This record gives sequence, C-alpha cells and structure tokens, in this order.
Amino acid sequence: MKQIGHFIDGEKVVGSSGRTADIFNPNTGAVQAQVALASASEMDVAVASAVKAQAKWAQVNPQRRSRVLFAFKELVEKHMDELAALLSLEHGKIHADSRGDVIRGLDVIEFACGVPQNQKGDYTMGAGPGIDVYSIRKPLGVVAAITPFNFPAMIPMWMFGMAISTGNAVILKPSEKDPSVPMRLAELFVEAGGPVGLLNVVNGDKEAVDAILQHDDIKAVSFVGSSDIAHYVYTEAAKNGKRAQCMGGAKNHGIILPDANMDQAVKDILGAAFGSAGERCMALPVVVPVGEGTAERFLSKMLPAIEGLRIGISSDPDADYGPVVTAAHKAKVTSMINLAIKEGAELLVDGRGFELQGYEGGYFLGPTLLDNVTTNMTTYQDEIFGPVLQIVRADTFEEALALPSEHQYGNGVAIYTTNGRAAREFADRVEVGMVGINVPIPVPVSYHSFGGWKRSAFGDINQYGMEGLRFYTKTKTVTQRWLESDELSEDSAFVIPTF
Repeated sequence: MKQIGHFIDGEKVVGSSGRTADIFNPNTGAVQAQVALASASEMDVAVASAVKAQAKWAQVNPQRRSRVLFAFKELVEKHMDELAALLSLEHGKIHADSRGDVIRGLDVIEFACGVPQNQKGDYTMGAGPGIDVYSIRKPLGVVAAITPFNFPAMIPMWMFGMAISTGNAVILKPSEKDPSVPMRLAELFVEAGGPVGLLNVVNGDKEAVDAILQHDDIKAVSFVGSSDIAHYVYTEAAKNGKRAQCMGGAKNHGIILPDANMDQAVKDILGAAFGSAGERCMALPVVVPVGEGTAERFLSKMLPAIEGLRIGISSDPDADYGPVVTAAHKAKVTSMINLAIKEGAELLVDGRGFELQGYEGGYFLGPTLLDNVTTNMTTYQDEIFGPVLQIVRADTFEEALALPSEHQYGNGVAIYTTNGRAAREFADRVEVGMVGINVPIPVPVSYHSFGGWKRSAFGDINQYGMEGLRFYTKTKTVTQRWLESDELSEDSAFVIPTF
C-alpha cells in the first residue's frame, strides 16, 4: 500500500511517529494509501530546516524570488492534468473541478510573481529639515499554513505563494484526507529552483497543529477550516504571540428578487449548491426567493434542473459532481438532512440512499432540496457542507437582507436582480464579507482578497492580494538625517521632534 510521509529539506521522508491515517478512494470506499501523522519532534526538524533556508531566502532580491515563482507556475501548468487526477482520486471532485482548483491557486501565484512591485515601500524626501523617511516591508521568518481537504491545491498556493514571494519560509500542514497534491506541489517548487527547506510539508492531525501553535520559531499561522477549529487556532496562536488569519465556516445565501433573470439564477445556483458535492466554503446552500410568486417560479425551474443532474465517479467527464470525501462525512450530511426533516423542513428532493451502480461502496449522495426552512432550524444555523439546498422564503427585500446579515456566518452572499439600485443598496448594507451581484460564487480575483466576517473569519487581515502581502510582512520605518562631518544639529534631544 502506498505510504505518504512528509516533505522536509527538499525530499520525501518517512514518518517516524508510528502513527498513520488511512486515505480512502471516495469513488469506491477502499483504502488506497496511508499518511504519516507527525509528532512534535518531526515538526522541530521541519522548522529547523525552514529557519536555515529562510535566512538566505530573505536576502534574495525580489526579482529573483519572482523568477522562481514564474518557473513554479510553468511547471504546475505542465503537470496540470497529473495534479488534477491525483486530486480527484483522493478528494472525489470531478476532473474539471480539480483543474479549476489548481488554476485558482495559480492565479495567486501569478499575483505573487509581482512582488518586486508590490513589496516596494514608501519614501518621503524632506519630511523635516534635511530629514527623509522611508518604510520597508520585511518578511516575518517562518510561517505556517494549515489547509483543508476541500481545496488541496488552491488554498495551499494561496498561502505559500504570498508567503514565499515576500521572503518567508513555509511549513505546510495539509489535510490528512488528501495530502498527495500538496506533497507534489512541494516537489515541483524545488524542481523550479526553490531552495530546499523553504517549503516543507508536514502531514498530521491535531498533534501537528498544536506543535505549530507552540513553536517559538513559527511567527504566523494561516488557517482555513471549520469555525470551531479556526477559533481554536486563532486563540492559541494569539496566546503564543503569533500573527493569525483563520478562515472558518459559511452559510452563504442566494437572494432572488422578483425581477431576476430566473433562468440564469437557477443555472448558477444549481452549480453553486451542488458542484463539488457542496464541499465548498463558498458554496451556495441557501436560496431566498422574495415573494411567493418568485418562490414558485424558482421551484418550477429548479426541480427539473435537479432531475437532470448526473452524479458519477470523479473521472467521469459527463458527471456534474462526484462523491463526498469520506464515509464519516457522508454520514454527517445524511444526519443533517434527517434533522432538517425532523425540525419541519419540507423534503422536495431526497438524495439519501443514492448508490452509483458498480460503485456501491463509494461515498455518493444525490442532490437534496428542502423547502420552507426557517431560521430557528439547526440545519439553517449550521453548515451542512454537502449537496443540500435549502429554501428560506422571504416576503420583502428587507427580510431577505436581514437573513445573511443576522446569521452567525458572514462569508459570502449573492443577489439576483436586474435592478441596479436594489443591488447597490444590498451590497452596501449586507453584513457579509464577499458579495456577488448576479454572481453565485463571489471568490475575488487574486489581486483583491478573500475573507469573510463574523464566525467565518478570525483575524483582521484577509487571504492573498495586497492583504496577503501585509499579513506575511512587517513594516520597518526609517527616519534618517545626514549632516556634514563638522556640522551640529540645532535640535535638542530633550524635546520631541516637531519638524
């Protein structure tokens, strides 16, 4: 059986903790590999390697750092199908979706290649008599990236692309459910000319996470995962004096106003709700039609659209989505559907019990549609993270606006309308971090930034873009004055300079 260890100091190493976890093929349910779970001592080895590499990397000029990232980008593009196939085999995403996972990560690598321009500081000549002031952005040192199972290519590249471009070294702790793509990315980084030790991949579970949070040489932690764990990572990082950005869960809403293009809304929401089996933090699992007429028009088009969905194995080019990641996750999603029905939701389409012929052991779920969901239901308040779409009916614009604004999560929201004034007002007033107007999954492009509000994000600096650059750097400001060798300043050091 395939054994996956760690990637430390430029090479694959066997785990030494004696602890492992099984990696399943979601299409069949069979165990296909085992991954090592690191101990604190193994983390120490990886960090020591990173400290050594970072000291040299920080002295490399930005254009040369950029060239390494350009070469890495070209290698990832060359190996795109290999990476996508590897990703699909462990995660269960269909191949096209896995390619999208890689491509959206490369978007951030492309932005990071602009570090010579983006990391420039500021300069003021003549801030005072003969005095100039300038600021520079310095790397933090060694930073950690803790990434989730649902985007094993994109989110690691979000993090290590920005961190490495700005002069840091990275300890990447990917999900133990699908670690092969992060391991392969680290290999390609070294092949692209990246210094050994600059990007180390340490596989593991909570023991590895706690080792990161407690390590003195790790200066910052970036995390994406569930909100409870995000809060834990954020508070523990803060206790240990580390900078932290921790992205959590979501319950994204899709608001449909009566004047919306319903055909477009249904097409978009179908993909946003059920694509990737709903395992996206930017999925759209709640639709809010405003007015009974809008709700009925939505249902008249969504029901036949759901019937036309094709569920298949991840390598099926005709499939719309594949299995969920593990048997435990399938059981969790099924239990949430059961709970929704128990709490009074109306089951319109039932995805429980779906089996794919020839792959009965796979972790497949059919699409589920629940109507008349109310805000007091547990399944509305919590994230389901599966192919489940809930309908919450609203009578007015104000009621629809309040739903995402008052929810505990504030990651993303979308509104469908042809009314520019209504869209503008909604975007301005809604208490959510990322807004789509006639866009179902409003993940910002790489030169903006990604980040939610409320329990969807802990920390005040977003992922990637200029926000990401700020997260991975610290500002040093220099105030300088040059006098003639025999000249004395008339200023007194006993009072604060006023210039």
